[in-house]
Amino acid sequence: MKSMMRAGTLIFITGGVRSGKSAFAERMAIQCAEATSGSLHYIATGRATDQEMESRILRHQEERKNGPYPWKTWEQPMDIGQLAPFFQKHDVVLLDCLTTLLSNELFHEGNHLEDGTVPQKVKDHIMNGLIAVSQNCRVLIVVSNEVLFEPIHQKLVLLYARLLGELHVQIVKIAERAYQMEAGIPLLMKGEPL
Repeated sequence: MKSMMRAGTLIFITGGVRSGKSAFAERMAIQCAEATSGSLHYIATGRATDQEMESRILRHQEERKNGPYPWKTWEQPMDIGQLAPFFQKHDVVLLDCLTTLLSNELFHEGNHLEDGTVPQKVKDHIMNGLIAVSQNCRVLIVVSNEVLFEPIHQKLVLLYARLLGELHVQIVKIAERAYQMEAGIPLLMKGEPL
């Protein structure tokens, strides 16, 4: 695998809620780090908006901190490109998740969604951040959710889903590998297996 993991490798993993994509992404990140002698970094985009989310974030932080593999966790709900200078060419970075990052960026207080240019600016900002991070590390693994399977009737939710779908298409175009998780089974949609 060492020869397959070049600097700037992007791997995309998507699937439904609770499909096993985060656990699969963590295993893949560990496998990549072991093969390349890289350091593990975790970009967490979630925000503690209520007690349940706060407990969940703390549990995940403890699991990464006390697990068998050392992770450096970055709590970064927005502006992920700001982290790019902190990574080195041997690092393996896991971003979990794009869905939350888009929500944080799009619905940030100060964004006026009635201005039709805001969605494109948000999408470009996220893509530029992902590219900046991927150029500064060995491997970037991006986790996202499939939210486009259900009928959508609300205007803002439709805007969000459309932007997420467009981001998925852009990311997969530049990704070396893309996976769809189904009931805990990773289905390779693009690239060669590790």
